Parts: sequence; structure tokens; C-alpha cells
Amino acid sequence: MSIRVGIVGISGFGGGEALRLIASHPTFELVYAAGESSAGSRLVDRFPGVPARLAELVIAKWDPETLPPLDVLFASLPTGASAEALSRVPEAVKIVDIGGDHRYVAGWAYGLADIWPNRIEGQCRVANPGCFPAATLTALAPLLAEKLIEPGNIVIGVKTGISGAGRGGDSTFGYAESNENLVPYGLLKHVHMPEIARTIEQLSGGSAAGLVLPHLVPMTRGILATIYCRGSATTGHCLEAARRFYAGRPFVRVTEKPPQTKWATGSNLAFVSYAADPERNLVIAMGVVDNLGKGAAGQAVQNANLICGLPETAGLDGLPVWP
Repeated sequence: MSIRVGIVGISGFGGGEALRLIASHPTFELVYAAGESSAGSRLVDRFPGVPARLAELVIAKWDPETLPPLDVLFASLPTGASAEALSRVPEAVKIVDIGGDHRYVAGWAYGLADIWPNRIEGQCRVANPGCFPAATLTALAPLLAEKLIEPGNIVIGVKTGISGAGRGGDSTFGYAESNENLVPYGLLKHVHMPEIARTIEQLSGGSAAGLVLPHLVPMTRGILATIYCRGSATTGHCLEAARRFYAGRPFVRVTEKPPQTKWATGSNLAFVSYAADPERNLVIAMGVVDNLGKGAAGQAVQNANLICGLPETAGLDGLPVWP
């Protein structure tokens, strides 16, 4: 039996990636697509490579009052654009919000699927983590759970691809400005830091204070988080803790050598690794994800699988794209 799903914000990068994954999902059936600038177009007009069975689906103008019968709705809207409208979606429709409006909001499960799958199973409202938290928290969780690092004063250096800015980015993210350029931004007050800090506190039981130092790099997709922590653990202790923590988890790879963004491209995988110097009380954690995969649509599909009682890996078994 198929599960009827819809995507809001389908013309954006996150919505387009959700379409790619759902189109090949063994159980999900895309029956509704909505957008603003693309409303009235057929899917094939916007996505020429879409499967023939979906080609003639017309993109609707987003209106929660006119939804067809759905089981699951994926919302990929800019932060600030989804809270009011999604409040008018019928309770019977499960929602995975890829945007930022419902992270740590009452009534919404925080969808950090690789770390807290049991908090997501059977829920009706799930807020996807941001792309930076997906990379950062996956690397930090084992160290915090085993108290190998101090939860406070963590410095998170993030290199991110251009698509993280979304399809509606201004000229700052155009080819001429981004090519052969490295751009720091949001250095002292990044939008994802409160979400990261709150999760660190839950994982560690202690108070968290830290700093995100993001840099835009001239690549389309990918995130590498290099995280500087205080702790006396060795590299081996960190790797062993991560292997224990993620034993049996399908999407996290613990590697001895530093991970690269290309390893995750086009997939729902997360790669973590560590380097530690006990003499300097220093632990460096590294996390890599595809910002449109695990950082957005991939984890959204993983969360939808969990809330629908499906195998967690359904529709997400594809290998990364290489080269």
C-alpha cells in the first residue's frame, strides 16, 4: 500500500532534493506539489528528468486549505514562512518541516534521526535539524554522551557549499562572486547556534556555550564541520566511543582518516572522525554531510520513514555520487 505524500516549496533546492528521493521511494507516492514562483507549471517543466509517471503533475499554489488527501507533507520553506500556514494543516496529515520554524517548538519532535530515532517514531510533527547541526551534532554526540569533552566553549568551524543558501539567494551567491572565493559570514551570532547549544545540553547534561564560524566555499553542495573542544581523551578513545554510539545505525560512518565532503555527495550518509592531543587538552571532531541530503531532504525522508513505521533506510540506500 502506498503512502500519499506532498511537497511544499518544491522549486527550491531542498524541495527538489526531496522530489528526487521520493520519486524512487518504494512506498511514498507523490500526489501533491506546491510552490510560489513555479505554481501552474508541470513538474516536467521545472524538472525535465522527472519520471514519466510524475511528469504531468501540476505544481499548485501553496494553500493549506486546499490540500488533497495526504498522509505526509514535506515542507521546504524559508525560515519564518511555514509556522502559520502549517498550523492550518489537518492533524491527520503528518508533517516533516525541513525549514527552521519548528525546531525545539512544543508539539514538534526534533528530528535528529541518527541520534534519537526513538523520539521520532510514531510522531505526527517533526522538525528537521538544520544542515550545520546535522554535521556538528553527529560528530559531537558520542563524545558528549561519554563525557569525553567539556560541553562549553566549543568552537565550530564550518565550510559549506553554495546551495546551503537556498535557491533564492541574492547576488552574493552568484557564480562570479562565489567562484575562487572563500567567504566568512555570520561569525558571532549564527542562526543555528541556539539549536546546537540546546542539543549539546541535552546530550551532555551540562550547560553549553559555543561559537559557529561558517565559511562559504565555491562548491555546490557539502558541509565539513571541524569542531574544537576541550578534553583529555585520545583519538582512539573518541573513535571507539563513536563506533559504540553508532553501532547498527545505517547512515553514520566512523572513519580513522579525516572525512571529505565528496564522500557524502548525493547521499544521506554522515561521516565522523576525530583527532585528539591529551597533552594540550584538545579534541578535534569532524563531521561531513551533504547539506541537501542528510542536512535537509535526506534526513527528512529518514524522519518520514520513522513516523510512518517504514524501514529507516527506505528510499535512501543510494550510494554517494563519485566523482
